[in-house]
Amino acid sequence: MLKLILLFTVIPLLELTLLIRLSHLWGTTSTILLVAITGIIGAKLTKLEGTSTISKINASLEQGKMPTDNLVDGLLILIGGAMLITPGLLTDLGGFSCIIPLTRSKIKILTKHRLSKLITTGRVQFSSNNSQEEVDIKIEDE
Repeated sequence: MLKLILLFTVIPLLELTLLIRLSHLWGTTSTILLVAITGIIGAKLTKLEGTSTISKINASLEQGKMPTDNLVDGLLILIGGAMLITPGLLTDLGGFSCIIPLTRSKIKILTKHRLSKLITTGRVQFSSNNSQEEVDIKIEDE
């Protein structure tokens, strides 16, 4: 519950405060241009990295290998793209961190460790229905 409060109230308030202060320093037009430019660059980078990752996933599957690292990359790129859609500089920083390969590799290590811990403790459960090829994922709240 506390995480949701942070996500939907505190972070947007911080973003708004930062954008207001930045507009006082640089001006409203420059601030709006900065947000627009980061959005455009982020969209292009997300598409580029996403396409590359999908190609890697397909190549792994064609070789009969499970593309676990590439699936985590895809998840992080998806999260990063969503963060870049949200106007603000803090979310842009987080979004670019999830998309740029150098920083994404560090975040991927943390993500895999966290997922492994959740699976080990039984807080994440995977089940599949083979006839429909659906996978249900259940995550318990902390």
